[in-house]
Amino acid sequence: MHEMRFLTLMADYNRWMNEKLYAVCAQMPDETRKRDLGAFFRSIHGTLNHLLLVDLLWLGRITGNPFPIQSLDQELHADFLTLKCERQKTDGILAARVAELHPARFTEPLTYTSLVKKESVMLPLGLILTHLFHHQTHHRGQITTLISQLGYDMGDTDMIFMPDAGTAYFPSRLAAEA
Repeated sequence: MHEMRFLTLMADYNRWMNEKLYAVCAQMPDETRKRDLGAFFRSIHGTLNHLLLVDLLWLGRITGNPFPIQSLDQELHADFLTLKCERQKTDGILAARVAELHPARFTEPLTYTSLVKKESVMLPLGLILTHLFHHQTHHRGQITTLISQLGYDMGDTDMIFMPDAGTAYFPSRLAAEA
């Protein structure tokens, strides 16, 4: 699969899953979303905040407009609706960035200061974008586990169930030859 098609798939899956995730979370009382359930970032709300924070951190690095943070568990928005709106906005920005990315930039190095290592790191932009989407998947998996344990149904989360995934990103050879 071409790198750009892969990143577009990841950006679209990211948006689809975040919409599904926030729709389920909207059914919960605020105190349930914010209850410490023993996750890396304690609660569902804390993990949702972390995901947005890290996406904004990476977007700042990618665009050259740093997004300063104090810590990886910093709360950006205590209000769920504000958090949801900012998530939707950020998913749109991510999708637009991927859509406008020229394939030559995929291997372009990006230098940033690691919060974890406390030193300068240089990695290819394609790896950073892949990591960004993988990070989302990792923490969404934690959230879907918590949601399930609380008795809520997340529904299908597999990429193969995303609407049009099989045709939009993997057009059949027969259609291409017609």
